[in-house]
Amino acid sequence: MRIRLAALVLVISLFPVCYARAQDDEGYAAERQAAANFALKQLPNRDPLVRQRAAEVLAKFSVVEHRRLAEGYRLQEKNDRVRLALDWALYRMGKTDALYGVVRELRSDGRRPQAVGYLSQLVDPQPLYSFLDRADRKSLIGLFEVMAVIGDSNTFELIKPFSASDDPDVSDAAKFAQKEIAARLAKTSPGAATRPREVRAGGTTSP
Repeated sequence: MRIRLAALVLVISLFPVCYARAQDDEGYAAERQAAANFALKQLPNRDPLVRQRAAEVLAKFSVVEHRRLAEGYRLQEKNDRVRLALDWALYRMGKTDALYGVVRELRSDGRRPQAVGYLSQLVDPQPLYSFLDRADRKSLIGLFEVMAVIGDSNTFELIKPFSASDDPDVSDAAKFAQKEIAARLAKTSPGAATRPREVRAGGTTSP
């Protein structure tokens, strides 16, 4: 079991190197497929940590053909952290409504860092805007944590009203997000991208 987990961690850690070295290589597609196949075989593992790491590998490689099988594993999964990882993987495979499952976990004190980590990989914050008007206080705080990382000038304006919230935790989180966004924008030259390459649903990337 430890060997399998170590292999999954190795796949995750080597992905940036493999991507940079093989993105123009015909063999990259085969490597990507093989890594995703290996991860898929770990989803029935009895160790929830192995299953979680496997789901994260699937999210990273986003092989859309695995979506139906991943949906099946998500339906039968009992562990909350693994379900969250599978929701993120399914979103990355193009199941857009799976984003609701990831955002929902921002309510959980124990799983909020995990959800924030996933959502902070979004290419832009726009898919999260629709959650702002209906989110509870814990979800709002989590959303602002994410927007502090990926927010842009539109985000800055959108969250302004929340900085005046009667809830000090919400207002502090909104102000922190605005501060981080402003600092990031100040470092960005006109016309330049505000963030490095990130992931989109369906496995595409942006420069």
